[in-house]
Amino acid sequence: MFFFVNPILIAAAVIPPVLLLRYIYKADRLEREPPGLLLSLFFGGILATLLALVAERIGTFILGRLFAEGSISYNVLLYFVVVALSEEGAKYLFLKRRTWRHPAFNCQFDAVVYAVFVSLGFALWENISYVLMYGLGTALVRAVTAIPGHACFGVFMGAWYGLAKRYDGYGILDRSRTCRSLALILPAFTHGCYDYIASIEYIHYAWIFVVFIAVMFIAAYILVKRLSDSDRYLSDSDV
Repeated sequence: MFFFVNPILIAAAVIPPVLLLRYIYKADRLEREPPGLLLSLFFGGILATLLALVAERIGTFILGRLFAEGSISYNVLLYFVVVALSEEGAKYLFLKRRTWRHPAFNCQFDAVVYAVFVSLGFALWENISYVLMYGLGTALVRAVTAIPGHACFGVFMGAWYGLAKRYDGYGILDRSRTCRSLALILPAFTHGCYDYIASIEYIHYAWIFVVFIAVMFIAAYILVKRLSDSDRYLSDSDV
């Protein structure tokens, strides 16, 4: 029922992630992915919000028993471990379970497409919740910060996930495991930096946040362009 509370707010929450999904989908130049698979990944991202919420509640409860709320130790562990690792871990879980052995996963850039679809499914559902609670102003802010942020986390995850799949195909299992670990750790670390910097209530840190977002967006854009341009089938013989 709440989808019909305010169509303008829903549109403001939905349009930014949909536009980013279209951009990533178009960047897959070798072979487009099955719509059914992409939809399942998108809805897997939505389900990941529920899994992350449970993990965050448990993690916050434990953290509150060990550290004083608001302390540096508390905040670092909250944003880098409880929030970032819970959210990126939930996304990664759905990503790997759905795609690792799927026959359509036959190009390295496919991993970026898959990871971004999961991430933006997560972001869309999260965005709807925030926008319905806080209004159109929140939608505008999140359209240029949190939504592209989740897309960037997905790009970083997909870049290493695709490399892990290539190494796995060649039987280089130690490198594959390392890349799979990085596919979780690097997005979680970036996510933690994003949340931690955003949480600092000091006016001069706003510039640090802006610079951080700009660098992250540029890095993700360059990575998508390079991975798309150099994409090749996983059956290619060179590593």
